[in-house]
Amino acid sequence: MMAEEQEDDEIFVYMGGDQVVPDDVRRVRIDKSVKIIIERAFEHRQHLIDVEFHDGIKTIGNWAFHCCRSLRSVKLLGVRVIKLGAFASCSGLADVEDVEFGDKLETIEGRAFQHCTSLRSLTMPSVRNIGLLAFNNCEKLTDLEFGEELETIKRHAMCSCLSLRRITIPLKDDLIEDDVFYSCPNLATVNLVGGIHNATASLHLEEWRNEMKGEINRINQVLPDTVAQEKTPVIQQWMRSFIRQFDHYKNEHKALLKEATSLLELALWKAKIEKNEEDALGDVITKKAKIDVQSKRSESRITSEANSIIKNFKRSENRITSGANIVIKNVLPFLELK
Repeated sequence: MMAEEQEDDEIFVYMGGDQVVPDDVRRVRIDKSVKIIIERAFEHRQHLIDVEFHDGIKTIGNWAFHCCRSLRSVKLLGVRVIKLGAFASCSGLADVEDVEFGDKLETIEGRAFQHCTSLRSLTMPSVRNIGLLAFNNCEKLTDLEFGEELETIKRHAMCSCLSLRRITIPLKDDLIEDDVFYSCPNLATVNLVGGIHNATASLHLEEWRNEMKGEINRINQVLPDTVAQEKTPVIQQWMRSFIRQFDHYKNEHKALLKEATSLLELALWKAKIEKNEEDALGDVITKKAKIDVQSKRSESRITSEANSIIKNFKRSENRITSGANIVIKNVLPFLELK
């Protein structure tokens, strides 16, 4: 970029590749052609305040913005991967509006936001994997909110987040590795995201529903009095216990649903038989009455025909379709637990 143009608008246009970023750069616009911000591209640019990203950027490279202590905000709407130490020690990032993720982010690698000491809260709706020490020593961080796509939080990911009070996560076995919340003395609330609340409310018996609702809330009664070093194992144990108990009631629910479905199928089958028998007999009686008017001599023939119809109908009872499959397919699915 020409020096005169840079002086006029004070914006450095980053083109990627081997381009060298000035040490005293303050404002940057990432060119539309750039899909990957390479390793250490802006590392130690202490005066960097603002970076204008675009939604075509897919990857932030290793240590790309490491120690950009004056950086005030990052809008990563198209980014899929934030690599090792990408924003480590960016101590100027503070509010949730300062760090914005889109719905494409899948991975935050190790130490990505380590030592972001002013950061207060983050929302990551689509992320799947959180790496080792990803938010280590974010001492002012109070709230972390993940979406139901989250699959793994690696060891020490939130280590020494001294102010962390609340985390929102999905209910999944083996989601949290050991010591994720090591030295997080103020962690007191775990909120569950996803369909678990609706699934719990759909359990067949009120006794089951009440027990599982109580189990959801139990962790938030225990955590405040749990010492910092034990918070991770307590959360792990609670999640395993909840999943095991919920699976038990879910299987019981399915068994009751299957029994109810069988009873409904039998009832519909019986009603169909009775209706067809009634219709067949009505047709015979009507026909017999009409012929009686014409001739008494046909009485024996009509009686014989009626007996034949009833006999043939009863022979075909086992081939009757009750319609229960339609009912089961279209009426009962709302009782299924997802």
